[in-house]
Amino acid sequence: MTAISGEGLRKDVVLPSGDRLELLRGASLVVEEGEAVAIAGRSGSGKTTLLAVLGLLTSHEAGRLRVKDGDVDGLSDRKRSRLRNEQIGFVFQSYSLIPHLTAAENVALPLLQGQSLRRVEAKRRVGGAMELVGISHRAHSRPRQLSGGEQQRTAIARALVRSPIVVLADEPTGALDTATAEHVLDALVQAAQHDGTALVLVTHDPVVAARADRTLVLEDGLLHAGRDLASV
Repeated sequence: MTAISGEGLRKDVVLPSGDRLELLRGASLVVEEGEAVAIAGRSGSGKTTLLAVLGLLTSHEAGRLRVKDGDVDGLSDRKRSRLRNEQIGFVFQSYSLIPHLTAAENVALPLLQGQSLRRVEAKRRVGGAMELVGISHRAHSRPRQLSGGEQQRTAIARALVRSPIVVLADEPTGALDTATAEHVLDALVQAAQHDGTALVLVTHDPVVAARADRTLVLEDGLLHAGRDLASV
């Protein structure tokens, strides 16, 4: 079953000069449940912008976007926000953890918005997400007490805690050493597969892209079937 799809997505940005730059010129993709898709492309090609559109963080000028079987276009800001919180998980290179909260409290943050859960159920979900990515033993540690890999795994658990339809990851291993990056990538891919969650992963690293089921290259505002990333 399709988790997320975009058809003919167009997105412009306004430059400081006042000129408009077309980053997406009709990009299309379909990602199935349980599928991992890597998005590659040169710096400045619009990969992060594409993730922002898919994640309902910004609107698109034209095209059609669907999350599972629901058409996103035309939704009110309130409904977009609720859909984003309940059905879409985000993992960023910068981790984006709250410094004064413990790892478990950071993971629990998405549960504080949208449909409320009983305390016992919320605790079960937090524990399950942390166990899935191998970070349960650091539940009471604060971000400054965690290694880079542990912080990123905490961020992955936070993205998964609501059992989203899709997880969007923007260069999630870019700031990590090779060995740690491999462990984090394992955790991300295995966790998504465990729940049948779709994974859309932006990367410039061919090793990371190779872990996905397939790779799409964003070039000239369009998505193309993957090829040798050395040429990207």
